[in-house]
Amino acid sequence: QVQLVESGGGLVQPGGSLRLSCATSRSIFSIYVMGWYRQAPGKQRELVARITSGSSINYADSGRGRFTISRDNAKNTLYLQMNSLKPEDTAVYYCNAQRTWPQFLEYWGQGTQVTVSS
Repeated sequence: QVQLVESGGGLVQPGGSLRLSCATSRSIFSIYVMGWYRQAPGKQRELVARITSGSSINYADSGRGRFTISRDNAKNTLYLQMNSLKPEDTAVYYCNAQRTWPQFLEYWGQGTQVTVSS
């Protein structure tokens, strides 16, 4: 059974920083595109950033310049460093693993709450 185990969420003041982590197995981490998504109350889940096994990176406009996605291949762990956090960043953040070949497969973590509030 595929597991994506997230950690690092919490309550932070506006302008603060948090780092999210997502640990998984080598068989997933070495092949799948890894990403972070978020879902705010009453809104659809949206992409935050994703990184391929070759470290190609895409960011959504919402986090570009403030968020940094990275991966540690030795630890099979994905990270999201979030700086200059805003109240509108408040959401449940989900780790995602996805591949499209030879067939589409996708896995999700359980989610971690990030709350930005004074």
